[in-house]
Amino acid sequence: MKTIDIIKGIHPGKMVERELKKRNIIKRQFALSIDEYPQTLGAIIKGSRRMNVDLSLKIEEKLDFEEGFLMTLQVFYDIKEAKKDSNYKPDLSKFRKGVFWDTDFDKIDWKLMKVSIVKRVFAYGNKIEQEEIIRFYGKEEVSKINLLYPELLTR
Repeated sequence: MKTIDIIKGIHPGKMVERELKKRNIIKRQFALSIDEYPQTLGAIIKGSRRMNVDLSLKIEEKLDFEEGFLMTLQVFYDIKEAKKDSNYKPDLSKFRKGVFWDTDFDKIDWKLMKVSIVKRVFAYGNKIEQEEIIRFYGKEEVSKINLLYPELLTR
């Protein structure tokens, strides 16, 4: 398993904090050494501020991280946070309302009803609908649900 697969979803500030602790580097001194305000670095480490490209490049160079590593983490973190949003939905234009014939399509809670939705789409949906569910929930999550309900694998 790639390192990024293990740590994706973690705020990049946590990785910076971990590395600074590992090297016994004081946050304030590190911030000043990269010509950054200590408060800015502190907010990023706390996770209350997003990593930006300029700062990530400075940190990556100073800590010998691969270029783009911290911004990649930021993107995965942003995706994880977006999925927590109750307004986050799959591309509804890819679904036939008939798949959810007994439900008010506009009132489906896509997070709360995940298992039921996956079961329903894999039982009655077409390939496009199934692919959208996999894209939306992620292949790993859909696979877990399919393993819990093996009857879905035969359809």
